[in-house]
Amino acid sequence: MSEQSLPDAARPEYTDALPEYAERVLEVTELIPPGRVMTYGDVAEWLEEGGPRQVGRVMALYGGAVPWWRVVRADGTLLPGHELRALDRYRAEGTPLKQASRAAQGHLPRLDMKRARWDGGERAEGHT
Repeated sequence: MSEQSLPDAARPEYTDALPEYAERVLEVTELIPPGRVMTYGDVAEWLEEGGPRQVGRVMALYGGAVPWWRVVRADGTLLPGHELRALDRYRAEGTPLKQASRAAQGHLPRLDMKRARWDGGERAEGHT
């Protein structure tokens, strides 16, 4: 993904400071309650800026220090390469899961998006 596809505030400025858009994405991620999830698109919609790809890029670059497993793909599949780590977190938090079919690769469950998806509730006071 090129830097041009990120919102202006998320483009690297080659300083130690975290880009403003990235800070906002990570703040939203920290608001998601245990056992619940938001999609990449949900986060972008909540912020009213960017889109799923931009949120995904922020999570890939900066998401390690926040509950990254709570920002997910819209289809409920587990993040490739991080499936088992995320699955452990989902089980510990009681996140609703759907059992995998025998045809599913690796027989890994999916998130039950109807039950696990969080709409953001009331916006945090002072957060835009």
